[in-house]
Amino acid sequence: MNAISVNVNDMKWSGASGYPTGTEEKVLSMGGGIAPRTTLLRLPPGWKMDSHSHRFTELHYVLEGQVESQGQKYPVGTFRVIPKGVDHGPFGSEAGAIVLVVWCSLAEEAD
Repeated sequence: MNAISVNVNDMKWSGASGYPTGTEEKVLSMGGGIAPRTTLLRLPPGWKMDSHSHRFTELHYVLEGQVESQGQKYPVGTFRVIPKGVDHGPFGSEAGAIVLVVWCSLAEEAD
């Protein structure tokens, strides 16, 4: 199998389904055998999202702006690991943000 490379600067932003209106994404990996689902999310100013949980662990890395969740502010450079099944949110971003999001199954989670 060969390595896969993606230059996000060559990709266009598209509407992110399942997210509040105005959220855009660049899907870096759809998920599957060689890589977890990975996306860049662009959150518009004033963005808000309700609490939710997932069946996979979710990783967040804030690349631009700031994200708020459960009374905490997460600025550029923040990395978060949210275990599967854990309710997280509500979320907001006053000025907007870009967040790298990865959904994965960690070895100790395998069913």
